Amino acid sequence: MVKIKEAIVVEGRYDKNTLSQIVDAPILETSGFGIFKDKQQMQLLRRIAETRGLIVFTDSDGAGFVIRNHIKSAIPGNYLKHAYIPDIPGKEKRKASPGKEGKLGVEGMSREIILEALRRAGATIEGEEAPSVRQITKQDLMSLGLSGGSDASARRLALLKKLNLPQHMSPNAMLQALNLLYSLEELSSIMKELETTL
Repeated sequence: MVKIKEAIVVEGRYDKNTLSQIVDAPILETSGFGIFKDKQQMQLLRRIAETRGLIVFTDSDGAGFVIRNHIKSAIPGNYLKHAYIPDIPGKEKRKASPGKEGKLGVEGMSREIILEALRRAGATIEGEEAPSVRQITKQDLMSLGLSGGSDASARRLALLKKLNLPQHMSPNAMLQALNLLYSLEELSSIMKELETTL
């Protein structure tokens, strides 16, 4: 069991059940889109975020991003960390058929993927020190052709596909994910590889 300082918010009880077998941390649920109507739940999330920090850990499908963005709009960013799971096709064991987008959600991820996502989000894990790395900036994205140019959108989509990241990410969410996953040198190298296919 990995002990994490921050609280974690997930979409539903099956996600919570999966995480509770892997991490020792407070795990809260949004009840899917229920968070949009439940002002008390959002107030609770805000208070917890301000007290101990909050890791948003939603699925990588469109619904997961709608919920993530709603939380981002309601709670100041300095209290939030974002954990992203990769786009992996499939269905959870308990389901008869895959979800609308055919991707595994948080509940379908392996222990290794979940822990890696939490580490990349910057979770404060007992007994581990977070490494300090120079952040990738919006200017870096412009220099790499991922922002501001006529083909920047296509280049971002190609990068997200190559990195197996959710394709629903906005440029700002992508920048955040890149900073959690890669150094500027690694990103530059990946973009050089991509140039041959663009």
